[in-house]
Amino acid sequence: MIQEGELLWTPGEERIETANLTAFIDWLNQTKDLRLADYGDLQRWSVECLEDFWQSIWDYYKVESSTPYESVLADSTMPGARWFPGAHLNYAQHVMRPERPGSVALWHSSESSALANVFWEDVGNQVRAVATQLRKLGVKPGDRVAAYMPNIPEAVVAMLATTSIGAVWSSCSPDFGSQSVLDRFLQIQPKVLFCVDGYRYGGACFDRLQEVRGIVERLETLELVVLLPYLDPANNALPCEGALRWAELLDHPPVDAAEFEFEQVPFDHPLWILFSSGTTGLPKPIVHGHGGVVLESLKFSHLHLELTLESRAFFFSTTGWVVWNLLVNTLMTGAAIILYDGSPGHPKPDVLWKMAAESRATLFGASPTYVQLMEKLGVVPQQRFDLGHLDTVLLTGSPATPENVAWFYDNVKKDLWVCSGSGGTEVCSAFVAGSSTLPVYAGEIQAACLGVDARAYDHAGAEIGDEVGELVITQSMPSMPIYFWNDPGGARYRSSYFETFAGVWRHGDFFKVNDRGGCYIQGRSDSTLNRYGVRIGTAEIYRAVESLDEVDDSLIVNLSLAGGKFFMPLFVKLADGSGLTEELTQKIYTRLRKECSPRHVPDKTIQVAAIPYTLTGKKMEVPVRNLLQGVPLEEAANPDAMTDPTSIDFFVAYARDRSDY
Repeated sequence: MIQEGELLWTPGEERIETANLTAFIDWLNQTKDLRLADYGDLQRWSVECLEDFWQSIWDYYKVESSTPYESVLADSTMPGARWFPGAHLNYAQHVMRPERPGSVALWHSSESSALANVFWEDVGNQVRAVATQLRKLGVKPGDRVAAYMPNIPEAVVAMLATTSIGAVWSSCSPDFGSQSVLDRFLQIQPKVLFCVDGYRYGGACFDRLQEVRGIVERLETLELVVLLPYLDPANNALPCEGALRWAELLDHPPVDAAEFEFEQVPFDHPLWILFSSGTTGLPKPIVHGHGGVVLESLKFSHLHLELTLESRAFFFSTTGWVVWNLLVNTLMTGAAIILYDGSPGHPKPDVLWKMAAESRATLFGASPTYVQLMEKLGVVPQQRFDLGHLDTVLLTGSPATPENVAWFYDNVKKDLWVCSGSGGTEVCSAFVAGSSTLPVYAGEIQAACLGVDARAYDHAGAEIGDEVGELVITQSMPSMPIYFWNDPGGARYRSSYFETFAGVWRHGDFFKVNDRGGCYIQGRSDSTLNRYGVRIGTAEIYRAVESLDEVDDSLIVNLSLAGGKFFMPLFVKLADGSGLTEELTQKIYTRLRKECSPRHVPDKTIQVAAIPYTLTGKKMEVPVRNLLQGVPLEEAANPDAMTDPTSIDFFVAYARDRSDY
């Protein structure tokens, strides 16, 4: 196994000299009489002089506001901080302003369609056409517009059209079950629903018209339903009376760009509503504002992802995951984005690498789980594809192990900036991420993001260094949620992030910062394994166990029992043809003792057919723990919010038996 902290890559002088970050530092030094030398200096200044930093992002990237702001930060209290009061702007206007005639904005492909593209002018024409018709049909600023669509150009157009007129966007991908969709959309009472008739995944077709009809029947606030016949373009069926087809919104005279007016809304006007996973109750409806997302996107896309007009960015995602929003945000740089709809392993396990080669992607985004799949299947992209254009890899979705990072250098290319990050739905960005001007060390996130005051706290709220604590953010970020939808007085919002440490955001991750500023995310703190008074992050156990050839996947929980006792079972999904023998069990225990400590060794190891995951690819540690502690299934987990609802069946039976504990 590769050693954690091992140096894997160092940026060359040319990369550092031509970096967006370097140009930004030079500009700051000249205009603000600063003496910043590198990323570390800039990051420290960005949190010590928080208002100056965010004003510099506003000025450097020329944020367009129809009215001047009164101050940068009127109230710094969390929650409730007020950024740039008085400013009026529009998110979609900033996404569309790099519109470049003759250049491609979107590349897209799917299981059933070859790689194709859409030019900037075509995206602009479609956005203006859909937005104009929505206005004519009575959609106003603040109205909610929901979507049940896959990761395709029409979804991007619908989102930009919605936000361009000040309406509020929210989306689910069509692999969500109807109850999961209703759990989300019933909370926000949408006026409009964009939907498809079905989708393809893994070579199979999934007709969703019946599900759409059921969703429409329950959403009594709907006044307009727009259907895109995606699965079967020849199908004339509609989900309800009065529904329109997508083509009808576009079948109007073109709207000239000079005549179209983007709705100017206050800085904190609702932009979109994103949802938490919803595996243990109703998903949290997280509301972001136009201005906060604009500022955060300009910062992150330019200074952390290093995107330019020549970039082509890909991340495997669905419209039900925040990464889809992040991908669309990168259009603000003038870069093209690459959309893929379908399974990442069909028809061949290297299908995404084929697409990356054909589209000449410069940034490839994936999850550590995807990397583990590539490794298990023996995929070596550099042997089959020309990836000379690829310069950046972004890993997110779960903690990246040293092996995840090293895999790219061994199998893709040696000169490659492989960065990882962590943040998510709550801020529509990252708390900790990368910089192309810093070295890459195995298993280490390069740094805290600019403008993010990220620290590790112990249980008493004291800051700690180079040891595991709670990830906290001690100063406000413009892209933090403005509120949760339908949360009177903000009680649910406060209880989610601010009840543990007063005035400080507690994110719920185990976190460590080392002496050089490198960061480690070690799993969710609410799935803590507490053994003999020592808190253990699950990520380090998964790294050790899943490095064994015999183990495909794993999940561990710690159960509190009567009399102060506990029981810590490890569930393993084994490679095809393998069985859990006593020899393999002892091999697992030996690996855990050697790579971790005796405290990491479970009380029992149990073979399962599948590990349960949420639709956004996260292991369901807390739901499984609650289920095994006696919480009823309907309260512990929502099968509709899972990638494979049958994967929970074993744990239901195991909880009922309880003979092991």
